[in-house]
Amino acid sequence: MPYDRQWVADAISTIEADFNRSADTHLIRLDLPKLGDIGLYLKDESTHPSGSLKHRLARSLFLYGLCNGWINKDTPIIEASSGSTAVSEAYFARLLGLRFIAVMPKSTSQQKIDQIAFYGGESHLVDHSGQIYEESQRLARELGGHYMDQFTYAERATDWRGNNNIAESIFDQLKREPHPIPRWIIVGAGTGGTSSTIGRYIRYGRSLGQGCELCVADPENSVFYDGYETGDCSVTNSKGSRVEGIGRPRVEPSFNPTVVDRMYRIPDAASFAALYYLKKHLGRRCGGSTGTNLIATLSLISEMKKAGQTGSVVTLLCDGGDRYCDTYYNPDWLKAQNIDLTPWTDALDRFDETGLFDMPLDHCSGYAGR
Repeated sequence: MPYDRQWVADAISTIEADFNRSADTHLIRLDLPKLGDIGLYLKDESTHPSGSLKHRLARSLFLYGLCNGWINKDTPIIEASSGSTAVSEAYFARLLGLRFIAVMPKSTSQQKIDQIAFYGGESHLVDHSGQIYEESQRLARELGGHYMDQFTYAERATDWRGNNNIAESIFDQLKREPHPIPRWIIVGAGTGGTSSTIGRYIRYGRSLGQGCELCVADPENSVFYDGYETGDCSVTNSKGSRVEGIGRPRVEPSFNPTVVDRMYRIPDAASFAALYYLKKHLGRRCGGSTGTNLIATLSLISEMKKAGQTGSVVTLLCDGGDRYCDTYYNPDWLKAQNIDLTPWTDALDRFDETGLFDMPLDHCSGYAGR
């Protein structure tokens, strides 16, 4: 099909108008017991129109594809995803009247599949998360479509210097807080795009010289941590992450380990126990990646308290928990996965009593491949 310049211009205007109608997401101060002079903040990305942090990425990827001439009128859009990015891209595809196909593992929650369908998208399910890349490429070739490839383009589609990206938003919202420059920002990695954006912005905004550091929390069965610890970013894993939205069986091209100051490997039982802890203190359900983030965050707060440090710590509330009623919030699913939350639930209760998190976690400071 010939390149339709007017359609592309109108599509960009449509996306920008949608953005103009959207308010920024809240930065919630979570007042837990025994924090002392440490402020804990959750950047609540669940309030985006498509319900997750991936809304920012989907908007950037569509604009990137349009401005590069890859998306035209009637171009089918194909994406490899564990669910949340696909939901957000389905939202924007409907906005532009484009066909959308999500290639996802069969383990993706039914709630996400239903949400993709709600926005008019199609779900193409494969047996294993490692199969989503080649299958997406095949569909794009056969349909004459565009494979978005979030895992390659996430870190370059977003303007990390500003333009209301998530990093700029966090720092702007902290300006009137007691500690406006955070000591730590903690995120998970799915594509690596969010950690790359925040890590670069910390350096660009000269916050690095004021003590701000970036930590990435990685779940079980993900190889980001292994690549960071060993310096070998060719490492792969045949298993898939049970924490949807983060964790990958390969180190994705968008993951930039040189801007990460510390990594934690978080057991799935810890991530899921943290969801129940958050429900108690926040009053609502959150998605699994938020639990992974929180465990690393509490470990860092504990470290700060032991060192007599004060400051602010920021992590992400990536999406809501309604998408995971059949999994993380289902006792039968947890039992079938042989996951025992008890040791971690007890540790979180002790954190409320002492302000110290006493469960050991694998962690590494400094990328071995520098």
